[in-house]
This record gives sequence, structure tokens and C-alpha cells, in this order.
Amino acid sequence: MSPDPILIAGGGIAGLTLALTCHQIGVPVRVFESTHTLRPLGVGINVQPNAVRELIDLGLGDRLPEIGVATREYGFFTKHGKEIWNEPRGIDAGYSWPQYSVHRGQLQMMLYDAVIDRLGADAIQLGARVTGYVNAGDSVRLLLDRDGASSEVAGPLVIAADGLHSAIREQMVPGEGPPIWSGAILWRGCTRAEPFRSGASMAIMGKPHLRFVTYPISATDPETGEALVNWIAETTFDPSHGWNREDWNRRADKADFIDNYRDWEVDWVDPLDLIERTEEVFEYPMVDRDPLDSWTDGRVTLMGDAAHIMYPVGSNGASQAIIDARKIGRAFVDHGVGTEAMSAFEEELRPATGRMVIAGRGSGPTSIVDMVEDRCGGEFDDINDVVPYEERAALADKYKKLAGFDIETLNSRPPIIEPGSRVGEGAG
Repeated sequence: MSPDPILIAGGGIAGLTLALTCHQIGVPVRVFESTHTLRPLGVGINVQPNAVRELIDLGLGDRLPEIGVATREYGFFTKHGKEIWNEPRGIDAGYSWPQYSVHRGQLQMMLYDAVIDRLGADAIQLGARVTGYVNAGDSVRLLLDRDGASSEVAGPLVIAADGLHSAIREQMVPGEGPPIWSGAILWRGCTRAEPFRSGASMAIMGKPHLRFVTYPISATDPETGEALVNWIAETTFDPSHGWNREDWNRRADKADFIDNYRDWEVDWVDPLDLIERTEEVFEYPMVDRDPLDSWTDGRVTLMGDAAHIMYPVGSNGASQAIIDARKIGRAFVDHGVGTEAMSAFEEELRPATGRMVIAGRGSGPTSIVDMVEDRCGGEFDDINDVVPYEERAALADKYKKLAGFDIETLNSRPPIIEPGSRVGEGAG
């Protein structure tokens, strides 16, 4: 008789990657997702080489070039396009795996299609909003709402991958309150345009309180010379302004921010043009939550944004969700499907992700832009006279090591889940 499936709350990148991982190691799962129909919503994100490695190990390597572009370089620039720091990325940097810039919705749909193909349509229950849980000794009941009708389902474990507004985290940490707003608003969009520099470059430019980030997220059309280009316009306000809106799909008004970019002059990309030609713009207040002392309550554990929502300064949110899923899978292989595995997962990941949350509040790798503005107002003839190469390189390397994707460590690390690994019959 096959064991009861573990229950995954949330059908985003974290939950779907966990479902595929569990299938790979022989653990049955059921995923509960609140939306009735999954659609490719969102904008561009980056998947770092450590997470790309895991997607390849899940047999999805052939799909990634179809939905994104392998990032070749990553740089910081002033608002006039002067280079502060630029480095190769992915294979060009010496990693054994590429980095991908992709549309978040396309990545989610790729994972969803793989789950349906491998686990069957019944593995994902759409229109099932998770409202809470009840620990019950050697099992746990997941509480659901289906269009106003309450129901519940029991399983050996619940893994909460239900994101920023996690109902499970809210029950686990009562009184925590809303996410913490930094004062920054990210206006985001995608449009067809000619890619810049290498054709697969990621550029972060600007000054304190006003930045622009852009990178292509699709291959270039050979006929038009255009790709789908993602952009982010960031402005920081006084947090007491009280911008209390965290809806990741809120439509925005360009008039709220476009004037900030009218005097920018960059000869290899035009931020104003990208904004003007974009049809739909989304508003994302930049929020996080304080690191928790525990992710686990009985047979319920948090993962992904439910566990460690962080600022997007290091392009690491989706990547960490993927790593979480793989680490849970490894814990199942090592300890069986039970509370011992959840303890091992949390013990390994919670301290490191907590440090990443705190590092993000200090601007992470993007702090170099603020440093240059503070030292010279963004005007220089030789960047080495402002910030010596060694100092810039140290800043770039620091976050990679913190996030676990520095080249030497990643290339020499064995797989998180060895090929052919399966979970035995024992469960804790």
C-alpha cells in the first residue's frame, strides 16, 4: 500500500518544484492552489546557476532555453551609463551551469506542465485556498476553502509554499502583522525592444533612491531584432508615507514615476523609451519579513517566500525557493518522510536565509551604486579612482558566497540529490 501523500500549500515556483522533487525520489504529493486557473502572470526574474543546476537535475534543462535567455553579463552603471562594475555570468563566468533570465509566469507554467505530465492532473487541486492546519498526532489536517465551502484533507506533513501572504505562517506566527515595507516601490514591465550590450546583459543603473534595472527575458527575434525586455523602475520614499499595497499583480499608472527618467542619457539603452512602449505596468512595494526563530509547528513547515520573503536586490527569491524544494527532498532521502526531515531542512536553511534577508536590507550587491554616488556624485573619468577594483570585486563576491552560488563552491559541490536517490519505507 502506497503511503499517504504529503500536502503542499501553494502552486507557485516553490510548491511545484517541491512536487517534482518528491516525484523524483518516490514521495507522493498533492498540491493545493487557490487560483482556479494558472496563467503566466508576473514579470521577469533571474534564476541563478545554483538553482538552474537543480532544474537541470529535474530533467528540465531542455525547456529553459525555450522560455528564457542565458544571462551573459551583469553590471552596475550610473544614470548616464558609465560603468561601475561589470562581470560575466553563468557559463561565461566559469560556472558549470548557466544563469537564466525568464518571465516568472513562463517558469511557473513550465513547472506546472511538468507536474501534470509526470504526476497526473489530480496531483494539483486548483481553486483550493488553504486557510490553516490542525496537527493531529501522527498526521496533520490541512484546512481548505473551495468557493466558500470548507473542507479538509489529512496527510503526514504539510509544506507551506503559500507565499508572502501565507495563511499557514499567519497561524504559526499570530500577531506578526503585515509585511515590512522598505520605502521602495518597484514599477515593473516587459516590452519588445532591441536587447543591449551583449544581447543577454543585465544592467542596474542609477543612484540612491532612484534606480532602473533591465534585462532581456527571451531570445532575439531574427526578423525584428527584438526580444522581450524586462525593466524595473525603483523609487524610494519615506516609509511613513504608508504605501500599504502588496498585491504582486496591481496595475500601475506610469505617471507615478515616468518623469524620474526624462533626464537620463544612456547611449546603449533608453529607459524612458522602454517605459513608454510598455502596455501594462505593475506596482510592487518592496517588502520583506523579519527572520523567524522557527519554521516548523508539529508536522507543518514553511518554505520559499512563506519562510523567508526577501528584497529582490540579489535576484535570489525564485532561486532560493528552488533550493528549498531540493533541500527538503534531500532531507526526505536522508531521514524519511517525517518530522526529522523537516528539522534537518530547517536547521540547514533557516540561519542562512535569515542572513540573506538582513543582507538585502543593506542593499546587498547593489550598494556599489550608492557608494559611487556618495563619493563622486556619479561623475568620474576612472572608476578605480572612486572605488578600487579590489573593493568592487569584494562587494560582488560577498553576496554570491552568502547566497551559495560563488563559482568555486557551486562547481565543486556534489548534487543536492544524487541521481537515482529514492526514499525508503521508513517515516518519522
